[in-house]
Amino acid sequence: MTIYPAIDLKDGQCVRLVQGLADRKTVYSDQPEAVARKFAREGAAWLHLVDLDGAFTGSSRNLKSIEQIGRTVNIPFQVGGGLRSRADVKRVLELGAARVIIGTKAVSAPEFVQELLEEFGPEKIILGIDARDGRVAVEGWVSTAELSAEEFGTTMRGLGVATAVFTDISRDGLLAGPNIVATKNLAVKTGLEIIASGGVASLKDLQELKKLEAVGVSGVIIGKALYNGEFSLAEALAEVG
Repeated sequence: MTIYPAIDLKDGQCVRLVQGLADRKTVYSDQPEAVARKFAREGAAWLHLVDLDGAFTGSSRNLKSIEQIGRTVNIPFQVGGGLRSRADVKRVLELGAARVIIGTKAVSAPEFVQELLEEFGPEKIILGIDARDGRVAVEGWVSTAELSAEEFGTTMRGLGVATAVFTDISRDGLLAGPNIVATKNLAVKTGLEIIASGGVASLKDLQELKKLEAVGVSGVIIGKALYNGEFSLAEALAEVG
């Protein structure tokens, strides 16, 4: 199972939000590339970057930070948040991202995902499924679509998507534990390879997620627990071994 340390970017800073709310922000660093370098040095095999400005407004203020991270680390990273045009996707890939995450635009325009898959391939285009009470949330989690996470995932799997990041918004940033049941159901019912996100608070949570490898849960994104020192990256990596 792959551990993805999270680096959330807002106004060029590394931050954490609670349940995606911009007014519940904690700033951890003014140098996101230094945070990336630290995670790489501690053994991370991947990084997970979220462009929060892009997610909220559709316009990034963090391309410089993404570029600096691309120049700083020698490990792959994925980027999500506000990627709503081919030009956005191409630019982020050119800045060094190994793959990009498409969420909001996939809900409103499934054909957009299909076009990206045809051009860049499923190894570079993955899905973001952000859910609140089982329904897909969009526009930086501000709005909720009349679409279930499982329906959305199944449709995207049919288009050729292979991997999805699944975030249970109700758990995000609260250290309340991941939604094991919803994560398992999504993997089983959609056939997607799932990267779990939201709520990881302890090494026990990682033990529970690792049990889901057999049904297609291949990774987990960890943010606040690492920043708050609930456990170290080294301990997390050893736990999922």
